[in-house]
Amino acid sequence: MSAPNMSLQSLADRLNDALPQTQCTRCGYPDCSGYAQAMAQGEVDINRCPPGGAEGIERLAQLTGRPVIALDAQLGIEGPRTVAVIDEAWCIGCTLCLPVCPTDAIVGSNKRMHSVIELHCTGCELCLPVCPVDCISLVNVSGVQTGWRAWSAPQADSARQRYALHQIRQHKEVQAQDERLEKKALAKLADLPAHSLHTDTAVLDNKRAVIEAALTRARAKRKDAD
Repeated sequence: MSAPNMSLQSLADRLNDALPQTQCTRCGYPDCSGYAQAMAQGEVDINRCPPGGAEGIERLAQLTGRPVIALDAQLGIEGPRTVAVIDEAWCIGCTLCLPVCPTDAIVGSNKRMHSVIELHCTGCELCLPVCPVDCISLVNVSGVQTGWRAWSAPQADSARQRYALHQIRQHKEVQAQDERLEKKALAKLADLPAHSLHTDTAVLDNKRAVIEAALTRARAKRKDAD
């Protein structure tokens, strides 16, 4: 049930504001905004955010008019605020943790040791499973304070802003990669015999058709994304 006299988008926005913006995906959605949209549409319960904890559920209950229920233990437990720490002695500079960090709190480059900017880390844990040498650990930085008592509205606002910038940067990187691949494909099409071991005209025509079809799909995908 949704709160009365409130549009779905308005409700989704207010629900998103009530979430801690850790972007941890433990709720089962790709980000806090996705979870907020699902709650606004009545598709999911309000007890799927471990970082928000009991207070977070109370906030969501007030906005939706739903009863307060216990946190879904299958998704995790309410705990203190943690931040990731990289053991620089073991870091191999693989860069696998960089793109998965939703707030770009990890800095480093290929084959150079990485480090975490504590101020920007939300403790989302997304960097842990991608590290091939298990050099990342979490440390408690809020003591006995848990949920929203370990987190603040300014921290949530900062995390949301950094996540938005992270998405923009990733989108630009994907676009740049697609453009590089398209240029290579167009260069190959321009002189296909020089880029192939085959000399049979039928085979070259078939390869040309395959490349052209792939280019068409790629352009359509970019257009839909824009």
